[in-house]
Amino acid sequence: MNLRLQGPALPVIASLLPAVLASNPKGITLQHKVPAGLDRKEAEVYRQFDPERLPRHIAIIMDGNGRWAKRRHMPRVAGHRAGVAAVRSTVETAARIGIHALTLYAFSEENWKKRPASEVDFLMRLLSRYLKAEVPTLNKNNIRLEYIGRQHELPEDVQERMEWARASTAENTGTVLTLALNYSARSELVDAFRSMVRAASENGGIEHLRIDEEMVGEHLYTRNLPDPDLVVRTSGEMRLSNFLLWQLAYAEIYVTPTLWPDFRGVHLLEAIVEYQKRERRYGGLNHAEPAKVRN
Repeated sequence: MNLRLQGPALPVIASLLPAVLASNPKGITLQHKVPAGLDRKEAEVYRQFDPERLPRHIAIIMDGNGRWAKRRHMPRVAGHRAGVAAVRSTVETAARIGIHALTLYAFSEENWKKRPASEVDFLMRLLSRYLKAEVPTLNKNNIRLEYIGRQHELPEDVQERMEWARASTAENTGTVLTLALNYSARSELVDAFRSMVRAASENGGIEHLRIDEEMVGEHLYTRNLPDPDLVVRTSGEMRLSNFLLWQLAYAEIYVTPTLWPDFRGVHLLEAIVEYQKRERRYGGLNHAEPAKVRN
């Protein structure tokens, strides 16, 4: 039968279509609306995953600046400078798709000891320039800026610029962008235990101190953030490099060979596609997998 719809029938069918799609009968694939601001490649990848199952917190180990510069016969600082564009693209994409928290490993405590002083000085100047230049973009995208790490050890002028940028974005309610600066996971744990002992000594004495996982979490730098669901490492290296060791206990790990200066928002979306293919068990069993008992 060849059914032709015309005249008043078309508006009726159009009015019923949303209800039909909402019921999602078997065999119908619903297409979610692509957020504004994504480019063509990002939109293509976005359509591959379920925006209802996004990781709440993504942590990124930004690695490969030096190798990027070396391959181009350029000084290492050129790689750091190029990495700023990667930060901007990644942060904006995360905000556009609604990621609750994004933490970037920007400067480790070990960098102070193992990098030339000239490179460290450049990184501090680059950080100050980045914060000054990017605050309008952060505000435009409703992004709130925070930091973790031993900030008090950074140059005073850098600390002042950091505080200015934090205050300038404090009213934003979207993605929480956390920069790990002068950060070390081991130092974070040391600071957490010192904080617990200090709090106990000021409240009845340390003989009453009872330490459990919840208490440790309350004294970490990241106490106001959920633990990361996904950690991304660029440049192909297979290590955590003293980054969020407590918080990443159950995070999914995604490693890309892409060097950080070449990383863009589309690569972040590809990591989310891979993340959604995995089943997070937290030490348990697949619901479809029967328990096996050993004799």
